[in-house]
Amino acid sequence: MTDIAIEHDRKAAWPYWVITPLALLWNGFGAYDYVMSQTSGADYMRRMGMGDAQVAYMTHLPAWMVGCWAIGVWGAVAGSVLLAIRSRWALHAFLVSLAGMVVNFAYGPLTADGAAAMTQKVAVMDGVLLAIGLLLAGYAWAMTKRGVLR
Repeated sequence: MTDIAIEHDRKAAWPYWVITPLALLWNGFGAYDYVMSQTSGADYMRRMGMGDAQVAYMTHLPAWMVGCWAIGVWGAVAGSVLLAIRSRWALHAFLVSLAGMVVNFAYGPLTADGAAAMTQKVAVMDGVLLAIGLLLAGYAWAMTKRGVLR
């Protein structure tokens, strides 16, 4: 067998089959949250525990920021789906998602409304989202290097 054939025959170890469905569930909830925020607006946000300042900030985001949010969310969903089908493009999707996240998280504190909406809970959640995004991108990179993603 050639090196190329061996590379494409790599089996995914059991952690892959635990991490991938968890990534799909996690990012699937992110997609649900995005859709509900866009379609149900303030009512949904209040049901999710947001205060008045947070709801005001979120409902008045400029269109380009909603676009960055969408890139962050849907890039992560695409990355998870690509991970599930063992495509090396999962890494690229996760990197695009991270770019959307970084712009999204950086914009808020730079605006008056965003600074007013920033609570410790929001800051912690942003950190968790960013950490998971980085971990998934790193995992996709590692699986690509090991030949699991092709």
